[in-house]
Amino acid sequence: MNKKITVKGIEITIIREGNENYISLTDMLKAKDGDFFISDWLRNRNTVEFLGIWESVYNPNFNYGEFAIIRSQAGLNNYKISVKEWQEKTNAIGLKATAGRYGGTYAHPDLAFEFGMWVSAEFKIYLIKEFQRLKADENDRLKLDWNLQRTLSKVNYHIHTDAIKENLIPVKLSKQQISLVYANEADLLNMALFGETAKQWRDENPKAKGNIRDEASLVQLVVLTNLESINAMLIKQKLPQATRLLQLNEIAIIQMKSLVNSKALKNLK
Repeated sequence: MNKKITVKGIEITIIREGNENYISLTDMLKAKDGDFFISDWLRNRNTVEFLGIWESVYNPNFNYGEFAIIRSQAGLNNYKISVKEWQEKTNAIGLKATAGRYGGTYAHPDLAFEFGMWVSAEFKIYLIKEFQRLKADENDRLKLDWNLQRTLSKVNYHIHTDAIKENLIPVKLSKQQISLVYANEADLLNMALFGETAKQWRDENPKAKGNIRDEASLVQLVVLTNLESINAMLIKQKLPQATRLLQLNEIAIIQMKSLVNSKALKNLK
């Protein structure tokens, strides 16, 4: 997805090509006073020298023969070259001329910063600053995504090991249990998933510091969250409590079996 940064009041588009970002020189040009074109920058001998060195470092397919011809003519009054011609003649990868909605001339950040100096020294500084801020934001999001994936992997691993070590599948409630009325909706969910109320669990575990949910496994808590949402929907449908308990218990059994039998979880190490 294309992104934008704002430098000295100018909105600049950044596109993604493979693993690299490319910054719009067309947008950057709006910050330069007077009538100038990117081809004016490209005809400058110092610019050509810099582009050639950059391509020689990063582009194994760079056409040095064509580059030598361009370099020999750069700076002459009657010489001009477009970005498209530069690309076609030298197989350059640092500059790109694109068409379409986001059409224009784009450059690898290394080259865009150099172009920024041509606009003005101040503009270059702010361009680098804003681009670095963008990259920092991207890195933060990547770290967040990585940590989330890592956490989910750990959760899934515990789900799997818990399923092996414990009998996590909820028991199917008897008709007698279902017929009981649980005034506390929290206990309704406890019955559906754990097969007992919070008080019953406390009576069975008098030395426990927490409650029935504190001692629940990660996978049980995940299913419990699902049951809470489903129960809210069933309440809106004005279903009797006994009916809701039966449905929630069946759903809890199905979800727990699905997680325990998941091939992905079984393959986790």
